[in-house]
Amino acid sequence: MGQNSVRREGTQPSVPHARERGWDDELHGAGEATGAGGGSTTSVPAPAGRAARRRGTTGSGDGDGDGTATAASGAGGRAAARKQAKKAGKRKVLRWSAIAVSVVILGTAGAGYAYYQHLNNNIQGGVRAGGDSGVKKAAPNALGDTPLNILLIGSDSRASAANVALGGGKDLKDDKPRADVQMLLHVSADRQNASLISIPRDTVVPIPECRSEDGKETFPATTNQPINSTLARGGPGCTLTTWETLTGAYIDHWMMVDFAGVVAMADEVGGVPVCVKTGVWDKSNAIVKGGSGLKLPQGTHEVQGEQALQWLRTRHAFGSDQNRAKAQHMYLNGMLKKLQQQNAWTDTGRLMGLAETGTEAIKVSDEIKSVAKLFELGMQLKNVKVDRLSTITIPTREYPARPKEWLEPLASSEKIWSMLREDVAMDKNGDKAPAKGKPASAKPKKTAAAPASLAVTVVNGTDGNGEPAVEGRAKTIATALQEKGFTEAVSAQEGKPGKGTVIVYPKASGDQGRADAESVATALGLPPSTVRADAAAEGIVLTVGADWREGTTYEKSQDKAGDLPEGASDKAECMDVYSVYKWDGKS
Repeated sequence: MGQNSVRREGTQPSVPHARERGWDDELHGAGEATGAGGGSTTSVPAPAGRAARRRGTTGSGDGDGDGTATAASGAGGRAAARKQAKKAGKRKVLRWSAIAVSVVILGTAGAGYAYYQHLNNNIQGGVRAGGDSGVKKAAPNALGDTPLNILLIGSDSRASAANVALGGGKDLKDDKPRADVQMLLHVSADRQNASLISIPRDTVVPIPECRSEDGKETFPATTNQPINSTLARGGPGCTLTTWETLTGAYIDHWMMVDFAGVVAMADEVGGVPVCVKTGVWDKSNAIVKGGSGLKLPQGTHEVQGEQALQWLRTRHAFGSDQNRAKAQHMYLNGMLKKLQQQNAWTDTGRLMGLAETGTEAIKVSDEIKSVAKLFELGMQLKNVKVDRLSTITIPTREYPARPKEWLEPLASSEKIWSMLREDVAMDKNGDKAPAKGKPASAKPKKTAAAPASLAVTVVNGTDGNGEPAVEGRAKTIATALQEKGFTEAVSAQEGKPGKGTVIVYPKASGDQGRADAESVATALGLPPSTVRADAAAEGIVLTVGADWREGTTYEKSQDKAGDLPEGASDKAECMDVYSVYKWDGKS
C-alpha cells in the first residue's frame, strides 16, 4: 500500500468524520496544543519542522525547528516557551485528540509509517459472509445514521501450540474449530446505547448453505446441528450468515479471537474485574469430568492471563450454558469499564499498546482489516455509557432429540430479534427526548407515480420464522393492492422466507423509486422503514414476512425500550456458584 493511499484511508478523512459524529466539538483546535505542555506525555515520532509548526513552537531560526528544547534556546526562547505553555494550559485540551495526531503521523512518517504497516500486517482477515441470507442493511434514520452490528466469535481452535497449552486437547489439533462463544454487539444508530446478545453454543438453529473460506467446498443447509458447528462449515462468514438468517438483521462485521488472543488482551488491560458470590473451583468430580480449572475465592477479582480464559470457559461451576454467557457478559462489561477508566480512547500510549496486542489477537472480516478502520470502529463505542449496555441471552429449552446435550430457542426470542431489527433500545435508561439535528437530506420528496402505473410483485415470506407459510398470502395482499388502485399488482408463484415484511425497489431508480415504493407501503399501512433500495431488484417487490401472517392492513406490534422477554436480561453483579463447585478458599 502506497503512502498516499494510507493518508487517504486512515488520516485526513478520519478527523472531520470524528467531528461530524459529535465525538469532539473542539478536535482541530485541541490538536494544536498537543505536545505543547498540556497534552499527552507519550512521545510519538513526527516529521521535523512540520510537527513543530503544528504544535506552534518556535523554530531554531531556519524554519526547520524539531520540536525539542533546542527550538527555544536562550532567555527569549525560554520566555516564549513559558508563554506558550501558559497559553496551552488555558485551552481545553482534549487528550484523545492525540490519537488523531498519532494516526496522521503513523500513516505518513518514516519509522511511524513502517509501524503502521506492521500493525496492518498483524491483522488476519476473511470474507464477511459465508452464504446468502437475503438480509439487507437497514435504511438510515432521519439523520442518515444506521445501527452497527458486529458478531463476536470465540474459537476453540487448537491449531497452534499456544492454544493447545491453554485449551488442552492435543488430539484436536487438526480438527476444525467450533464457535464456542457467539455474541452480537448491537450499537444503536444514535450511538447512545448498545447490547450484547448471546446464543448458547449448543443451541440448534437453522443453518443455511455455506461456502468454505477458500470457496472450494459447499456445505448444505441443515436444521439439526448446534450453532457452534457453523465455524467448521465455512468459517466465521458462515456463522455470520447463520445469525442473519436467524435474526433477519444485517450484520456489518465479524471479529474472532482464540484462546491465546483472550489471554493476551486480558494481560494488556491489566486484568478484568469479575465477581463470585462464594469461592469457586471448576474441577472434575465423580459426576462430571473436566472443567476449566477456575479457582477464585469469594468476591471481586481482576482476572488476567490463563485465569481470564478459565473464567470465560467455565460452565459446570456456573450451572449452565446460559449462566456461562452471563459470566462472559460480566467479563466484557468489566473490560469496557476498565478501558474507560484507563482512558483507552484518550491516551495515545495506552492506545498503542492495545493496538499492538489487539491486531495480533483478532481476526476480522476483510472490510475492517486495517488499523484505521478498526480505530474508527472503536470510536463508535466511545459514547456508550456502561448503564446503556444491555446483556442478553436468548431464552432456550431442551432440544427434544438430545435433551441432555442441546438446546433450542423459545418462541419468545423472536421479540429480541424484532427489537434488534427495529433498533429499539434493550434498556430503559435512555433519554426520551427526540434526537437533535438536521435531516440527512433537505431535498423535496419526489411525487409517486399513479398507482395504476406501478407494477408490484408480492412474495409470500410468512414461513420466515420456522412456521409453515400461510397459503395464498401473496395473492391476498396482491388483491388488496389492486383494490387500492395498484391494478398491476401480482402474486409471485414462488415464496421466499422473510423475518420481517419489506418492500424493495431498484436502487438505480433513485428518489423516484423510493417514492413509488413508499406509496405501496402507505396503502397497506406499512412504516417507511420497510422500504429498501436493492441494486439487484428489477421492480417493486413486496415480501410479506413472518411478522404479517393475517389481515390486509399491517398492524405492527410496538416494541418498547427494555421490554425484553422473561429471562433474557442477564446482567449480574456477582455470579452464583453451583454447590458442587463451591470452594472454601483454603484447600
